[in-house]
Amino acid sequence: MSKDQDGWVSESQETVTGKLQRKMKQSPLVPVGLAGFAVIVAYGLYRLKSRGDMKMSVHLIHTRVAAQACVVGATALGATYTMIKEYRQRWAEERDAALEQQNSRNTDE
Repeated sequence: MSKDQDGWVSESQETVTGKLQRKMKQSPLVPVGLAGFAVIVAYGLYRLKSRGDMKMSVHLIHTRVAAQACVVGATALGATYTMIKEYRQRWAEERDAALEQQNSRNTDE
């Protein structure tokens, strides 16, 4: 794989693992949501034997809702994390710009 100076690789040259690693850096909680989804589905399949008198459709609906809740929760936490990170970065940039402006005024006087 040849990379440009910016680290950009065309989609046709990017491997699946490379794409997954890039996505994990962009959104760190998405893999957590996927792992939670897999755990809930595995648990639902395990509990399938001992569901008692519960209908199969009800059991599957409960499993689906729990898995979706895990993924949506992880996505919401990831979005919140990204918003907070961007807010802090913007705040730091504004603070640095204000300090630089204040320092330039002090040196002019």
